[in-house]
Amino acid sequence: MMKTTTIKATLLALPALFASSQILADELRLLTWGGYAPDEVVEAFEKETGIDVKVTKSNNEDMISKLRATGGGGFDLAQPSQDRVTGAQELYDIYKPMDLSKIDTALFIPSMLEATKSNTTFADEVYSVPHIWGTSGLIVNESAGEVKDYTDLCKPELAGKVSYRLKRPTLIGFAFSMGLDPFAAYDDTEAYKAIMDKVEDKLIDCKSNVKTYWSGSDELLNLVRSGEVTAAMAWDTGGWKLNSENPMINFVAPASGALGWIDTFTLPRKGRNDDAAYKWINYVMQPEVAAKITAAAGNFTASQGADEFADAQLKTQFRTSFPAEALDNIKWYPTVPAGLEQIEGMVLDRVNAAK
Repeated sequence: MMKTTTIKATLLALPALFASSQILADELRLLTWGGYAPDEVVEAFEKETGIDVKVTKSNNEDMISKLRATGGGGFDLAQPSQDRVTGAQELYDIYKPMDLSKIDTALFIPSMLEATKSNTTFADEVYSVPHIWGTSGLIVNESAGEVKDYTDLCKPELAGKVSYRLKRPTLIGFAFSMGLDPFAAYDDTEAYKAIMDKVEDKLIDCKSNVKTYWSGSDELLNLVRSGEVTAAMAWDTGGWKLNSENPMINFVAPASGALGWIDTFTLPRKGRNDDAAYKWINYVMQPEVAAKITAAAGNFTASQGADEFADAQLKTQFRTSFPAEALDNIKWYPTVPAGLEQIEGMVLDRVNAAK
């Protein structure tokens, strides 16, 4: 009698269990940045697929912390920057490899897709594909004359009219502009130190050109607006903002390559709905959808052709700054090996202290 009762109870529970599993299967738990999953995109995706999207806003440090605490659980799709993937995977085993056969790779700008695949390969497996990206390069007022690369900021005629940060992007940008490849030296501490020594000498020689080392975005924008600074190293969206106010100011992708960051799509190791994650990736990388995300996030995506659907002024600014050759020449930040930041910090301190 007890066995019969147990069987009946189990049978009665099956519909509820099945319904519960269906609810789980129809949910995508997304760990992302602000602006990357705007409401109108989420609502359209839910209507088209029947998948309920739960958005948690985060940043690189918080993403890694959350996933580390759960061993890669709690979310079905995360969006760490590409230089935060392989190191975290090696240390904490919080992600799982991508099945590229489930992604429509034709939706992506080829050079960005290949760069991200390369920079997020660990133990011969690809862990990420690209989503949102941005760069740092040059903001130039036409009155500054010809400024095409980072080292042009050191031209004598720009004395007292230049600004950049005393941060690692300046070291990396100047190195590339000097014909050196710091990223190729990442695995050789001595070679990297030799490159940084040369950059240090260049930056010290260039100090007389520097109006100030900017530390905040508003500070830099105001310096350029006022004309106190006519050439600077800064980010693309800041340059486009200034161009909207004054057409004489433009963002220029340096001849040696703008320095680029990419926020990715990456699968947490214990995610329970990979199918929903792949559907989201393929949906938001469609050009018209990607343009809506650009409008919300303020940065472009790696969607091929999405600039066609961007705001007219932003589309013109983007194409002016990034013709095809400049887009393919972006130097994407890889993961920084241990020890290099200490070398960079010492160089920056010496540059700052130099007279």
